[in-house]
Amino acid sequence: MTGEAKPRAFLNVERSASARRWKARLEDPRAAEAISQRHELPEIIGRVLAARGVGVDDAEAFLNPTIRTLMPQPSALQDMEKGAARLAEAITSGEKIGVISDYDVDGVSSAAMLTLFLRAVGSSCSVHIPDRLTEGYGPSLKAVESLKAQGSQVLVTLDCGVMAHDPLLRAAELGLVTIIVDHHQAGEILPEAYAVINPNRQDDVSGLGYLCAAGVTMIFIAAVNKLLRLKGWYGETRPEPNMLQWLELVSLATICDVVPLRGLNRAYVTQGLKIMARRENLGLACLADVARLKRKPDTYALGYLLGPRINAAGRIGNAAMALTLLTTQDKGEAAHIAQELERLNRERQEIEIAVVDQAMIQADNMLGKERHGSVLVVSAKGWHPGVVGLAAARLKERFGLPSFVLAEDRDGKLASGSGRSIPGVDIGTAVRGAFEAGLIVKGGGHAMAAGLTVEKERLGDLRAFLDKELGPQVAAGQDRALSIDAALTAGAATLELIELLEQAGPYGTAHPAPVFAFPSHRVLYAAPAGGDHIRCTIASSDGKKLKAVAFRAMGTELGELLLNEKQLAVHIAGRLTIDDWSGSRVPSLHIEDAARVS
Repeated sequence: MTGEAKPRAFLNVERSASARRWKARLEDPRAAEAISQRHELPEIIGRVLAARGVGVDDAEAFLNPTIRTLMPQPSALQDMEKGAARLAEAITSGEKIGVISDYDVDGVSSAAMLTLFLRAVGSSCSVHIPDRLTEGYGPSLKAVESLKAQGSQVLVTLDCGVMAHDPLLRAAELGLVTIIVDHHQAGEILPEAYAVINPNRQDDVSGLGYLCAAGVTMIFIAAVNKLLRLKGWYGETRPEPNMLQWLELVSLATICDVVPLRGLNRAYVTQGLKIMARRENLGLACLADVARLKRKPDTYALGYLLGPRINAAGRIGNAAMALTLLTTQDKGEAAHIAQELERLNRERQEIEIAVVDQAMIQADNMLGKERHGSVLVVSAKGWHPGVVGLAAARLKERFGLPSFVLAEDRDGKLASGSGRSIPGVDIGTAVRGAFEAGLIVKGGGHAMAAGLTVEKERLGDLRAFLDKELGPQVAAGQDRALSIDAALTAGAATLELIELLEQAGPYGTAHPAPVFAFPSHRVLYAAPAGGDHIRCTIASSDGKKLKAVAFRAMGTELGELLLNEKQLAVHIAGRLTIDDWSGSRVPSLHIEDAARVS
């Protein structure tokens, strides 16, 4: 604001290795002191909460979120009561239920929850998960007609459907009663359906638009369960299911779909992680074993260990395999599928590396030396459609811009793919706008992730549209500052501190993990690891050491600084974690940035 002095950069770092200015996340420590004193919390916890906008009166509820207090009434969401009543009727009357879900973690988890719920209440369903390569996203005419041919009378779409006008019109023509359970941005005109349950439909005022599809599905099945209870459906031979058992699936989807960790989402993840630690879901337990997850699950494990392996099925295999994993009661089957997903994930990583390398070159050329541009849209023939979303995430991380990576079809006429955004830039709304403007064949999504299909000859028009729509949002966030919670030394990064910080977790989108600066530390050791990572050992002036890793840093200015400034003092910033790969638990630092000492 004019007339106000700009706060001094943290450690005087005006431009770091990743071209960011460092700043203190918490400018006024008084709020932190008030939280600590009122709730008798350690000072660091008060700082973390205050810096993330948690007020003194809200701190206790924030630290102990419960499903009971945060779960909304079904009436809060448009069509929720209507849809729940119709599914309850289908269950009690024995109607055949068909399900179409998305092929990502959110969609598969939603389908698994509904499958397990129906199984528990004495019903069942036929689930169709589209093939990413041959069908693409969402309901298709073929899928709708196939489920009708199998005898389905009620159709439930999960994590998809809100933009599927033609397929769902066909479903109505065939006599199917459709219930949409989705969370993607919706247009003004909704598809033909009996109920459209979506907190992001334009006339929904629930304020729950931050939920992923699995989060909405949990409210949906809870509403159906309540109606079944009122109907007297449960008894000695058919006990009422414990709804909380499926929170582990909701927490998995919430983290993997990168939705904000606030409100009900915090309760979902906090409670879901506790349930997951009991290893009651055979599939998730076996998957944790092949991923060598030895510690209790946390958000990192969900997002970087379990999620990618489940996604691998839909990316380069068959997503139905992941659904079977999450719903099977056969330990042998679960172990076999988990091993197959591990193999597919390794194959996916190899494919991804090749696509990312080519996409990076194209993006570099597009931006030029002056780095002009607000949005990246790259495309090519031969790119595997199953990894373009991951490649988009890599471009977003490297260039700090919303990024779309599209795979062109064999004829070179259409390009389909995914986009990933940066905080404060809503690509879901922009993609919906592109569709309504007739620039793309189809598309949808939410603020941080979206998918689309465009005619190749209209790629230039799409780039211009996205640049115009998103440019102001990107410009508003161009202060690429790195927010620092506090300064530490290597010796102060203890297991006790890390465990203490967990009290203010779980961390994720909209509730970032604390970032600490380590002033004037030396890089004693640095070497490439795992292809594009760099493993390090840093030390403070008193000789205390701390293990560290900089993910995907090879070939970046950050990587060059770590590799070439050995023994020289540098400022290092990152997130603390616990390394237990060797069997022992030791503190470790995930390096996010570094800067030369001025």
